[in-house]
Parts: sequence; C-alpha cells; structure tokens
Amino acid sequence: MITQIKGRLIEKNPTDVVIDCNGVGYQLHVSLHTFSLIPDQEVLQLYTHLQIKEDSHTLFGFAEKSEREIFRLLISVSGIGASTARTMLSSLHPDQIKEAIASNDVATIQSIKGIGAKTAQRVIIDLKDKILKVYNIDELSVSQNNTNKDEALSALETLGFNRKQAEKVVDKIVKANPTETVENIIKQALKNL
Repeated sequence: MITQIKGRLIEKNPTDVVIDCNGVGYQLHVSLHTFSLIPDQEVLQLYTHLQIKEDSHTLFGFAEKSEREIFRLLISVSGIGASTARTMLSSLHPDQIKEAIASNDVATIQSIKGIGAKTAQRVIIDLKDKILKVYNIDELSVSQNNTNKDEALSALETLGFNRKQAEKVVDKIVKANPTETVENIIKQALKNL
C-alpha cells in the first residue's frame, strides 16, 4: 500500500525516524543499518513496508530496496516477526544475512540476539533457495569463500586469538576481497589483531 515516503526529516533515533509529508508526521521503524545510512539533510526518502495487525498499523523504513526485500523474506519465515527481522538487520549487514543463508551458516544467524538454533535452521531451510535464485548467487563460490574463511579462523584460533575478534577482522578481509586465499587472509588478519 505505502511503498515509499519522501519528506522532511523531523526526528532521527537509532530505532525510528519521523518524516513530515505535507504536514503529516509518519513514524517509521528502522534498523541500525538504515539509521547509519540516513544523511543529516532535511529531505529524506525511505522505502517502506506497512504491517497491518488488529491493533496497529506499523511502518518500517529502509534506506535501500535490497534491505526491504531481505526484511520481507525474513518475515515470511514462521517464527520470525517484524521486530525479530529488524533486530537481524540491526545486528548484521543485509549482505551478511544473504551470505549466511546461502552458505548454510547457522552459527552466524544464531549469533543474533533472540535467534536460537531451531529458528536459525528454519530461516536457512525456508530461504536458501529463494536467496540463491533471487540474488543469483553461485552456491559453489559461497562455500569456497566460506571454506577459506573457516580455515583462516581456525588457524587464528590455534594461534591463540579470540574467535569473536578474529571473526570480525576476517569478515572485513573476505568482504573486501571475496577470492582471497587462506594464507593472505591469515596474514592480513595478523596485521589487524
């Protein structure tokens, strides 16, 4: 029904924004990802998703169409509501969620607050085929990159580094250069740890 809103930014908070459209203030719930992309200029346009329930009409705002699509895919999964989907998009970049689903990475999805093992597995089972098809991701390239990432992580753990810290550094390296070799990932990670 309402697919986008363009107007004057009245209020900006990490969880929501208020946009004035011709004298009507619309409150849009946003993820931290969208919040980080919202410029501090007066005129703002966000893509929206309107959720209608018995007791409320809630607008969710997204800086990018791709984030809205991921949100819609997530809420199509049984057990994932709009607030959980927003938490997922606040915890991880939309691309990280896509990659985790495409590569059966239950641990990454489960690392999000409020997501248990069963829910993480359900997300992957329900959405993997859609993600691979919609985003035209080659399953082999995802698993190859993940293998390099996993090998580098286990090597760094063996060297005595904290897994969470190592994972953050390795994720940045792999994101910047997805075809990086295991050796180079480890070398670059050692410089940044």
